Amino acid sequence: MPDPHDERILDLYRRTIGPLYAFVSRRVGADRTLAEDLVQDTWMRAIAVWPVRGVPDEPLAWLITVARNAIVSHYRRTRPQLVDPALLDLEAVSAVPTEPDRAAVVAWGLSRIRRRHADVLEAFYFDERSVRDIAHERGLTERAVEARLRRARAVLKKALEKLKSSSARGRNAQRRIEHA
Repeated sequence: MPDPHDERILDLYRRTIGPLYAFVSRRVGADRTLAEDLVQDTWMRAIAVWPVRGVPDEPLAWLITVARNAIVSHYRRTRPQLVDPALLDLEAVSAVPTEPDRAAVVAWGLSRIRRRHADVLEAFYFDERSVRDIAHERGLTERAVEARLRRARAVLKKALEKLKSSSARGRNAQRRIEHA
């Protein structure tokens, strides 16, 4: 006879796998392999934790939090191939990078800025929430959200410029070694 707890976990898996995969995939630029790995890691964590602590009241919210942390951890450990930050129009309303290399650069940058900046950028670009919706959800005025978006874009742009300058220094050092 099947364990009712296992059946509940399986049901939760079926109901949350689509939204969880969509959340992760948008943030990794449709890099299918990476998205699948991160979703699998997230669910493995759930399977390890939920039998001990119990299934949370909002399983999808819990899974998304774990996935967001896994994405941040992944991009803190890796260094993306350089994409010129000038090619990333952070001011565009539809600035969500869909190519894996550009998404990796943006995700790398988001993993290096304060959570409050990353959250507002993710809500606007990845979750495609309007300024009005973000303001309502956070109890802010639309002008306050617009200001936070401007500041967060500036902070992200600065993080991406650091990646570009450190990559250029690394390439120059490599060339000096090769020509020595």
